[in-house]
Amino acid sequence: MRALISDIEAIDEIEVFGRVKSVQGLLIEIVGPVRELRVGGRVFIETRAERPLACEIIGFRDGLALCLPFGPVDGVRLGCKAVFAGHDGAVYPEPGWLGRVLNAQAEPIDAKGPLGRGADACPLRALPLPAHERARVGEPIDLGVRALNTFTTCCEGQRMGIFAGSGVGKSVLLGMLARNTDVDVAIIGLIGERGREVQEFISESLGEEGMAKAIVIVATSDEPALMRRQAAYLTLTLAEYFRDRGQRVLCMMDSLTRFAMAQREIGLAIGEPPTAKGYPPTVYSELPRLLERAGPGRKGSGSVTGLFTVLVEGDDHNEPIADAVRGILDGHIVMERAIAERGRYPAINVLRSISRTMPGCVPDEVRPVLGRAREFMSVFADMEELIRLGAYRKGSDPMVDRAIALNPSLEAFLSQDAGERTSIADGYALLGAVVDKDGAGGHKQAT
Repeated sequence: MRALISDIEAIDEIEVFGRVKSVQGLLIEIVGPVRELRVGGRVFIETRAERPLACEIIGFRDGLALCLPFGPVDGVRLGCKAVFAGHDGAVYPEPGWLGRVLNAQAEPIDAKGPLGRGADACPLRALPLPAHERARVGEPIDLGVRALNTFTTCCEGQRMGIFAGSGVGKSVLLGMLARNTDVDVAIIGLIGERGREVQEFISESLGEEGMAKAIVIVATSDEPALMRRQAAYLTLTLAEYFRDRGQRVLCMMDSLTRFAMAQREIGLAIGEPPTAKGYPPTVYSELPRLLERAGPGRKGSGSVTGLFTVLVEGDDHNEPIADAVRGILDGHIVMERAIAERGRYPAINVLRSISRTMPGCVPDEVRPVLGRAREFMSVFADMEELIRLGAYRKGSDPMVDRAIALNPSLEAFLSQDAGERTSIADGYALLGAVVDKDGAGGHKQAT
């Protein structure tokens, strides 16, 4: 009954329409009663195709509504009828969507039949919860990956960025996290991905175990900018839906960079001035609006733990999008090509990674172990070039000798197979055994 009432309320009382005046690239200009329209509204252009072309109003200029399409503009002619919808886009999710693969319009693309329809409408561009209504972050969350559980411990409701270049292993790490993380639901957004990699991620990286508690939203790189941007909005909308049902949600998005690129296309299409690397100002306003939707819910509700990948161009971790995202999130995980090239996966540089909630969630008895491990890795990294060149003489510095002796064990600890899982407690125990190898006396000699 509630679903029927929602459908009735969504019906427009009168039909408001205009006409296509011009098409410039992907930008469609529509003349009509612009006073009845608003930015973010939906327009449906009637063509000879079976379904009308859905568009979104992204601005106004000289009395015209500027629209971008959700599909190809083939078949759009001058004078085509453009019907303005009275809604801005919403979805009606339900728990039965788990295990499904959707496109940015919340339509199934996995050949498993139609989706069920929930009773309540969830707006795609909902505002983040007010800061004073949010609960604090929860207890440490078990990600199942040793390097992250120990050196960048995350809490429920935290938002972390995974910064990496192309081909460094982000997708494999996301699959490990989706399968291994101790949560109720995983919502995964693949934004601007290669079409070939989608099935590989679902069948190999995610697997049946991970897919059973997940919803995957896909917008491939060949789809229009609006579809790629809306896939990101839909990812957060579904995460909020399950959060409000009291569930612990893991929201993963690959990647924020491609969301920013989609917003760049949209902004430049309406004439926004480009800034660094051509990104218009709206990119830097949309990023926090999107990312702030993840996090703890209200007291008594669930939480959304966010893991967002950032594709750093040319392995430059200080490029504009990476720099902006790093300032918004609650920590960052850095993956490096040099580590992947020497065969250690996941290729996480723990010395450059940080979790801002970690100081308050690590047991006191574990802190000395973590401190010593970081110290040994830092010493080895400082001396690595000399060591590999053979310029360092054993016995010159006891601390360096100790770091060299422990390096193989630490590298083995940080390495983990895709199908392997290690809990937080087991990770601390394994690391303690590595750091205290050869007994406490060896450590005292090093210090």
